Amino acid sequence: MRFNVFRKTKQSVKNYEGAPSFALDVRMELYSAVVTTSLSNKFYESADKRMDRIRELILRNDADFVGRLAIYARNRMYMRTMPLVLAVELAKSQSGNSVVGKTVAGVVQRADEITELLAYYQLANERKGTKKLNKISKQIQKGLAGAFNRFDEYQFAKYDRAGEIKLKDALFIVHPKAINERQQEVFNKIANATLATPYTWETELSALGQKKFANETQKRLAFRATWEELIASDKVGYMALMRNLRNIIEAEVSVEAMEKVCARLANRNEVAKAKQLPFRFLAAYREIVVLQSEKVPMVLDALEQAVAHSAANIRGFGRDTSVLIACDVSGSMQKPISDKSKILNYDIGLMLAMLLQSRCSQVQTGMFGDSWKIINVSRINILANVQEFYKREGEVGYATNGYLVLQDLINRNKVVDKIMMFTDCQLWNSNVADNLMSKSVSSLWKQYLRIAPQARLYLFDLAGYGNTPIDIKEDGVYLIAGWSDKIFDVLASLEEGQHALTEIEKIEL
Repeated sequence: MRFNVFRKTKQSVKNYEGAPSFALDVRMELYSAVVTTSLSNKFYESADKRMDRIRELILRNDADFVGRLAIYARNRMYMRTMPLVLAVELAKSQSGNSVVGKTVAGVVQRADEITELLAYYQLANERKGTKKLNKISKQIQKGLAGAFNRFDEYQFAKYDRAGEIKLKDALFIVHPKAINERQQEVFNKIANATLATPYTWETELSALGQKKFANETQKRLAFRATWEELIASDKVGYMALMRNLRNIIEAEVSVEAMEKVCARLANRNEVAKAKQLPFRFLAAYREIVVLQSEKVPMVLDALEQAVAHSAANIRGFGRDTSVLIACDVSGSMQKPISDKSKILNYDIGLMLAMLLQSRCSQVQTGMFGDSWKIINVSRINILANVQEFYKREGEVGYATNGYLVLQDLINRNKVVDKIMMFTDCQLWNSNVADNLMSKSVSSLWKQYLRIAPQARLYLFDLAGYGNTPIDIKEDGVYLIAGWSDKIFDVLASLEEGQHALTEIEKIEL
């Protein structure tokens, strides 16, 4: 079964800037919307509007595709919320379909996601009253029952948090069957609220925070000792380690402790297991680069090594292939991906672009807004390169004149093999003096193919608004969406003659 089935006729629409654009096939639109959604307001689209569109698209797609997409988003795109949403929304329209149970089993990867899924189920079905979760979907129940069998006491206790739906509530709603006596004992502890308090960095620091100290010096020494103990115990997870780098540095831990932190951050196997979105490394980098500590340089080096490891499996392109990478730094790209995040869509585009650049032999990278500018940077020090672009984005203005990338190549009669545009796809022409019909990505691409008939244009969609500045049925034009470095697996599939949704098609239900 091929998922990438397009409409036979072109669907010309207007984008949010009022420029001519092209609608996506319903499968491609759902894919791009899901993998670029954090359930917060976008520049052009509110969270509620995005969810309404996703719900409509779920109804218009095959259940198998929705299920595979949910599992792909969780396990390959490293998303947590949207996969749960897809599973619940699928259950609303396909309640008896076994795909729902398989989807739930595939997306619940942490113990707290059991209660998170039930919380959204309650919200999505507008359940009210004292028995909000009675008579839940049998397939939801089946999938969650299987999830209960996968976690041990430590994992349950670690995520047994206060909330409207507690782990105990979930146990009584789902009624999982224990696979052995040991697991039944764990279920009994959940029911009786007697799970052993796990040893985690949160519990240790929380307990320390409740203590009273004679003075600030004693308090500082106590936190330093606790952090050193936590670091030595290896109980701090990789993501928690990155998020607490500032706290660790400010606690003035020993050089030995900081070296251990850096060794973990830079360890290839740890990076692979952690499955961090690339922008998490950027967020950590920015958090500590401003600190006044002699330990900062070693941590920056460790983060650069970690990012280099994360890029190591990206195929990239060798010395016989010329690549041009163009980053959209327009105003619409400078919207935080969530209300609590400092990371912008613009940052994600730069981060993915620099990851790809690090894997190409012949490559130039630039940014476009009102104008287009190539900025030459080294292929190493990926995070530092992102910062270099970030500091210089004002040099090109804040419009979305992506067509200038192609215009420049045409003017220079320059042949490149691959053109990669990292953008929210809301491109237009702000130069009113131009003939707008002949100065668009769509029209200029046709011109460029006369110069470089073997060229390929890849649009990396970072916002998922559902339209593109050029019809992706055109020769050599492709759309890839998402915020994870795993988008480059999609790129590899396209290079092998497959289609954009091949990686989703591979998911087993």
